[in-house]
Amino acid sequence: MFMAGILFSCVNDLDTIQKVTYDPKAPDETSTNLEVLYTDSGYARVKIFAKLAETYSQPERITKFKDGVEVDFFSDKGEVISVLTALYGEVNFKTGLITVRDSVILKNLQKKQALETEELFYNQNNDTISTQKYVICKRDGEGVIGKGHGLKTTRFFNYFEILEPEGKVDLSKE
Repeated sequence: MFMAGILFSCVNDLDTIQKVTYDPKAPDETSTNLEVLYTDSGYARVKIFAKLAETYSQPERITKFKDGVEVDFFSDKGEVISVLTALYGEVNFKTGLITVRDSVILKNLQKKQALETEELFYNQNNDTISTQKYVICKRDGEGVIGKGHGLKTTRFFNYFEILEPEGKVDLSKE
């Protein structure tokens, strides 16, 4: 009788355990050294690497990249044309928007130019990159080639438009 009491008294109620251990703010999935390759018709288009990725399904399906993120953009020939790095990023799967923040650098490897800002948005649907934050654009050997607030460009950063440029221009006849 004593042994039967011990056997039946040690039942784990799963609902009780879930109430104790469930955290609604916890990610549904966690990955370390995540590497995701987006392809189109068998060709690599975008590769994302993150040291730590957390995926949430509520309220929207979002993956957050913590401890650094790198995004490589490929040409039609499979070459990496531009590289985007930041300390934090996230992908919203519903809107197709990739947001990166904190020490953001976008480099065009062929033109040897770089963009520095604190926040960028890459819209996968129309293949554009934009920001409303302060930006500095530099080119190797030339220094700063543009600065101001707001920017629009493509994922390759082969041309760009600063929405509110600032700086001095020398209009002398020489």
